[in-house]
Amino acid sequence: MNDELDDRRIDRESLKPGDHIYSWRTGYIYSHHGIYVGDASVIHFTRRGQEVGTGAYIDLLLVSSGPYFTQIPCSICTPSEVDHGVVISCLNCFLSGGILYRFEYGVSPALFLLKVRGGTCTLAVSDPPEDVVDRAKYLLKNGFGCYNLFKNNCEDFAIYCKTGLIVLDQGAIGQGGQVATIVNGPLATLLASSSKIVATTNIYGIVCGLTVYCANRYAADIGSGMRKGVEKISAEDLTRRLRAASGD
Repeated sequence: MNDELDDRRIDRESLKPGDHIYSWRTGYIYSHHGIYVGDASVIHFTRRGQEVGTGAYIDLLLVSSGPYFTQIPCSICTPSEVDHGVVISCLNCFLSGGILYRFEYGVSPALFLLKVRGGTCTLAVSDPPEDVVDRAKYLLKNGFGCYNLFKNNCEDFAIYCKTGLIVLDQGAIGQGGQVATIVNGPLATLLASSSKIVATTNIYGIVCGLTVYCANRYAADIGSGMRKGVEKISAEDLTRRLRAASGD
């Protein structure tokens, strides 16, 4: 997997406002995503103690995904006065000692399927950088709803800022790729780990399982054209809908 990740690794000097960046957390289990807005600053969506719909194991992933803050205050970052989860941090605090990667947009179907691990690219095309930064700054003031690992997480936030696309089906998983990997991945992982045992007797079953996994991940991508409930809406309209849904 390291070879797959290294091709998206970038240095800080190549960052541009509007970039969707991410950094892998403990053991490459989960990654934290955000939008670079210039001046070594990143706007990103965090749990902030208000997540819903998670269990004990998933909570461990959530803890590992967000930025880690030490007891030593950052001389650059200032505490947020709001508690809706969208925050702005310096790049150092966002990375929390991790490696910097850039999320890729508008990839070909072939390249998308080669990236077996989700959460690194999408078929969807990015909007202009100025639109991306404007959305991120608007949501910094107005929030992005309640954090939910499966339906509304940091990757979903960054993808929305980049594309203006959102999945409005409340029963569905979010638009992010790494959740699709979590949901669809166990079968592929099981098949891969047992391949040496069944290689001579069930190779077709392995191929079938991996094919189903790739097909499901492709269909779940927000830019595939196959995903139901996808709409492009303004940040203002999005926050109005979120407030209406929460009863505010």
